[in-house]
Amino acid sequence: MDLLITLAIVAVVVAGVATLVFGGLRTSIFFTVKTQENVIVERFGKYKKVAKPGLNVKTPFIETTTRPISLRVRQLEVNIETKTKDNVFVTIPVAVQFVIGEENVVDAYYKLDNPEEQIRSYVFDTVRSSLSSMTLDTSFESKDDIASAVENRLSESMARYGFQIVNTLVTDISPDQRVRDSMNSINAAQRDRDAAQSLAEADKIKRVTQAEADADARRLQGEGVAAQRKAIATGIAEQYEMLKRAGIEDTAEQLLLMNQYFDTLGDVARNGKSNVLFLPSNPGSVGDLFQEIRNSLLSAQEAGRASDAADPDVGSGFEEYRP
Repeated sequence: MDLLITLAIVAVVVAGVATLVFGGLRTSIFFTVKTQENVIVERFGKYKKVAKPGLNVKTPFIETTTRPISLRVRQLEVNIETKTKDNVFVTIPVAVQFVIGEENVVDAYYKLDNPEEQIRSYVFDTVRSSLSSMTLDTSFESKDDIASAVENRLSESMARYGFQIVNTLVTDISPDQRVRDSMNSINAAQRDRDAAQSLAEADKIKRVTQAEADADARRLQGEGVAAQRKAIATGIAEQYEMLKRAGIEDTAEQLLLMNQYFDTLGDVARNGKSNVLFLPSNPGSVGDLFQEIRNSLLSAQEAGRASDAADPDVGSGFEEYRP
């Protein structure tokens, strides 16, 4: 009975040892690598090979594996505070996208201990060198140029270490808050000035157009008055000739003058604002009235001659009236 118990205990111990040994050997021989990753196998600390994604084999107790090396595109964001040519401090966030090619896994793992810090140093140096020759306004217009300069510098420098620069983005240029407030004030003042100039120009155009319209109206009114006076004078002359042919030559002048006088009274009655007209009631006053009308016509004729002499191109509208 004691022998059976001893044999059972020995069997259990042997099975446990076998399980531990087999399991340890299995885990030390076989290992897996995930997609978009590589693992370097070293033998006694020396590079042996690169293990690709899938199931891989290594020699137990002799060979070891490194940490997984990612082949995905990674992004490093760097915030840089620097000074422009016109002594304005700005903060520039730069995003650098980089990747390790499968053929460069060994160089990327062994040549650089901290690739992100290396990239960060190159970005700082390139951006500060570029901004030192630009003013603040120029830097806003040259974001793409700054990004291109950083990308070219990084591509050339990091290629020897096995890193490929995919893209470099300058996402923003942010000056101090007081500088931004000043820039907004300047822009607002510029827009106010442009608006004031536009309003002044519009008012000028309106005034000039109105003045031209008034001048044209006065010119047309003058031409109309001149044509009207000419027509009146021509009509008077024709009536005078008709009365002479009718044998009323001696009183033709008086008849025409009185006719014009009464026409004028009728026009005043129709268009005037007053409802009362004062007219002479005795024969002597009527004679004086006739003399006043005759003198007025002669004065108007002399004024028309003087106007014609001053400007021959513009007639007075009166033809010479000879009673």
